[in-house]
Amino acid sequence: MIQRSVPLLCVLALTLAACGGGEEATTTPGEAVVTSGVEEITADAEVTVATPSAGGTLSRIRDRGALRCGVTDSAIGFAEPQEDGSFTGFDADFCRALAAAVLGDAGAVEFVGTTSAERFTVLASGGVDVLFRTTTWTQSRDTELGGDFGPTTFYDGQLIMGKAELGFTDASTLADIDGARICSNAGTTTEKNITEGAREIGADIELVTVEGTPEAMELFRGGSCDIVTSDGSRLFGERYAALGTGEIGEDEWIIFPRSPISKEPLSPMYRQNDSQWADIINWTVYALIIADEKGITSTNIDDMVADPPDPEAGRLLGVGEDELQTKMGLAPDAFAQAIRQVGNYDEIYTRNLGPLGFDRTGSVNARWTEGGLIYAPPAR
Repeated sequence: MIQRSVPLLCVLALTLAACGGGEEATTTPGEAVVTSGVEEITADAEVTVATPSAGGTLSRIRDRGALRCGVTDSAIGFAEPQEDGSFTGFDADFCRALAAAVLGDAGAVEFVGTTSAERFTVLASGGVDVLFRTTTWTQSRDTELGGDFGPTTFYDGQLIMGKAELGFTDASTLADIDGARICSNAGTTTEKNITEGAREIGADIELVTVEGTPEAMELFRGGSCDIVTSDGSRLFGERYAALGTGEIGEDEWIIFPRSPISKEPLSPMYRQNDSQWADIINWTVYALIIADEKGITSTNIDDMVADPPDPEAGRLLGVGEDELQTKMGLAPDAFAQAIRQVGNYDEIYTRNLGPLGFDRTGSVNARWTEGGLIYAPPAR
């Protein structure tokens, strides 16, 4: 079982040195901006992108014997570092599912924790094979950073958290941030959204940008910020943890407004120009979604393989001559292994996000058959 974390500076040094051999280095427009001492890729600079070699990402992963997966350095419910160097959480489980599909071993993952500002640099340089890192799919990121996005795994939205003692309530709106000092992560859509939102309503705010959510929460706890803003998933996770430790009471930290101030589709991201690798990532996610639709779980997978409920399930699980995984460069049972070792979409969601209070029922993350947006193309 690998499941170890890789020091970020070492990863960058090794992969940048390797670009001259296994990959061709190209540049893409983007402005290199230093925020909190970490370089962030923005729209106007020359960014070195590691273009996949003829063998592709899949070959390099197999030669290495492990998937190198970029995750957040710490996000409750999504990627939480463990003492052995591994990570647990929603995003971490998608890394494991991908490793199971590609290598047959969900434990064959080298986790690379990244901050919001540095994640795109790490991906572009070849430091990771994929980002499963609470990353919002946006037009600029999709077209200017030398990367592409896979299927949305979680539909999020930006919210605000303030203390009840400052007068915030469940009925508070964006207008109530006027005059507030706001903490936000640097180099994120969150920072841009709150700035634009305040400007649109004429609110006067003081924005304090930090490298990551832990720093933002430290300032919020200490009173250096009146409010903190981030994806709703992050705020609910932080409040859940504080309630669990007894740090706060039930109604001390208020999350508002009732409707998110932005759309934040969180999706995996990978380097462009490697269609085989893109297909593998996309269809691993889709396979877990289809398995959820069909009731194929980690506990009944062997029965389903022995007696598939329908032809589509048979193809997905690698049963029969019309399976499609071998055409992608994978073993016929690649997705069956992902389901067996990690679980389907609902199992991953419920295990990691259920304790935080994220009920899929009636939400945008419900199955498409139940009014949600979680949907996969047919496996045929």
